[in-house]
Amino acid sequence: MPSRPDPATGQPPASEANTPVTTSTADGAPSRGNAPVPAVDPAKQALGWMHTARFLTTAAQLHHLPTYDLPEIAFVGRSNAGKSTCINVLTQQKRLAFASKTPGRTQHINLFALGRQGQTDTVLADLPGYGYAAVAKMDKLRWQQVMANYLVSRTNLVGIVLLCDPRHGLTELDETLLEVIRPRVEEGLKFTLLLTKADKLNKTEAAKALSIARLQAGGGTVQLFSALKKQGVDTLALQLWNWTHPPTDAA
Repeated sequence: MPSRPDPATGQPPASEANTPVTTSTADGAPSRGNAPVPAVDPAKQALGWMHTARFLTTAAQLHHLPTYDLPEIAFVGRSNAGKSTCINVLTQQKRLAFASKTPGRTQHINLFALGRQGQTDTVLADLPGYGYAAVAKMDKLRWQQVMANYLVSRTNLVGIVLLCDPRHGLTELDETLLEVIRPRVEEGLKFTLLLTKADKLNKTEAAKALSIARLQAGGGTVQLFSALKKQGVDTLALQLWNWTHPPTDAA
């Protein structure tokens, strides 16, 4: 309860006279005195979180992957879809995800930890690129089966980002992967189809690519992405943040 004013002056006591008063601006933002407190930009917050990414471990087989209760997001796509570039731009790190000089040669699942102050709250899984002709047929089949098993059985997987070059559209392997994950998407697994290299499309081509991809996504979201122009980077970062940090109900 506020103190009574000084009867001699009608002013509040000296102990309260200099106390700043917190009010609200017309748009509801908090302010202290006449100076509004700047609101936190959710996209910047998400990008800052992505920047904390650091290498965790690599695994050649599913049983080599560590087990934990942390949410995991998988990046998958053909070897030439720009997956490593996407991860590097998203995390604002030049060499976090390694792009082999021979696409398709990297045949490990690489895990990256996310979380501020050294604490891990989410893991990114970079799955091997698939479908490249330079890889032996048996290796292709083996890794397609490994990825299918991972996407079906990884219990802490909460979301999948499938990268696709819209100039070529979804391939037969992409569509097979969509069929594999569709039951999990229907059960609540998050999914987005990321159309990479969008800077190579004009507006008409981009609109057409989005329209076709939305029909093929099967319940997932679709967005354009350009590592060169930084198009869609903040949108994707915020999406991944929301996947792994769902809002809690107010007490």
